[in-house]
Amino acid sequence: MPTSEDEVAQLVSQAAAAGRRIKARGAGHSFTAIATTDGLHLDLTFLSGVVTAAGDTGLVTLLAGTRLADLPRLLAPFGLALENMGDIDCQTISGAISTGTHGTGGSFMGLAGQVRHLRLVLEDGSVVDTVPGETLFAAAVLGLGAIGILTAVTVQCVPEYGIRAQEVPEPLEDVVQAFAERVSAADHFEFYWFPGTDIALTKTNTRLPVGAELEPQPRWKQFLDDEVMSNAAFGALCSIGSAAPSLVPAINRTAVRFASQRTYSDRSQAVFTSPRRVRFREMEFAIPRERLGAVFREVQSLIRRRGWLISFPLEMRATAADNIWLSTAYQRESAYVAVHRYHAEPFAEYFLAVQEIMVAHGGRPHWGKLHTLGADQLRQLYPRFDDFLKVRNQVAPAGLFGNDYLDRVLGIPG
Repeated sequence: MPTSEDEVAQLVSQAAAAGRRIKARGAGHSFTAIATTDGLHLDLTFLSGVVTAAGDTGLVTLLAGTRLADLPRLLAPFGLALENMGDIDCQTISGAISTGTHGTGGSFMGLAGQVRHLRLVLEDGSVVDTVPGETLFAAAVLGLGAIGILTAVTVQCVPEYGIRAQEVPEPLEDVVQAFAERVSAADHFEFYWFPGTDIALTKTNTRLPVGAELEPQPRWKQFLDDEVMSNAAFGALCSIGSAAPSLVPAINRTAVRFASQRTYSDRSQAVFTSPRRVRFREMEFAIPRERLGAVFREVQSLIRRRGWLISFPLEMRATAADNIWLSTAYQRESAYVAVHRYHAEPFAEYFLAVQEIMVAHGGRPHWGKLHTLGADQLRQLYPRFDDFLKVRNQVAPAGLFGNDYLDRVLGIPG
């Protein structure tokens, strides 16, 4: 548990001298083994907090172990917030950008697209700075932990803002057909679908002007919706469905019928993120946005044809294109399809069949979520894959920051 950048550099050098691999770990949120190692683990808990912040430019430098959940408290004195977020905030800033956390919003890039400067320790123990436009930055900003150990990240923030949230059940077919239009018309749009139902649970978030009056939910209502219904009750229903699968269709219809329909406004992070206390496994692919309808219908047909009783909803989101080499949204406007299974239920057959559909449509897997693709397949999906490997081979030729997962998805260095 290093307490300084110098300690990180020393530990990297010691690991290299001893012939041991070394990995930084964040919050452990990834579903994959991306942060595991048979060598030395670095827990960056003590490398946390704001290094510098400028309210006029919005540039904020954070130590790599800073948790996203702490950002409202840390950024409030400067009147700043992240431009966009996913729906989970337990991750560290370095883990979130390194695995491609993206959130939703047709005009907004993922978290890595908000980074303006990186500081990292390379395999030889040197500490380097890199910025957009440099080859090292293009590889390291979403580097899967394979390029070096991040110690500090500078993020382009925006003046703190509010969001008006509208959560409404709607006819599924209408939402699927109009997905591209809904994404374009809203700041942030997504929907959930419980298999076996004909309802989409939509979420439309509208950004409010700085200083706008907010109307947050009463605490009792927020507790009822988020903790009692979305976690405790849903977890109980999943447990029942796992023990008695024949009840899953009725459970899904019940979940949709009692889904909250609400409109409220609050500070951005309070709207973007939600508590997730029911354990599950997840796989997610990014596809060209215009293919969402076709892909969704193929997955829908697959579930029906196989007779699978899936108690967890699918989640559909979207982001803008970016130019980050290993980003799921590299040079294309993207839609995301995420599938889940309750932790006590088998998932492999379901995930593998969905993965086949995604890959057939050019789908790129989320690096922090489950998939079985290897380097040869991923090379066909990411146009700058070999450019990334070239940088890794230059700055980490011994594979000091590798592990079994990275050996599979990137190949062995050299």
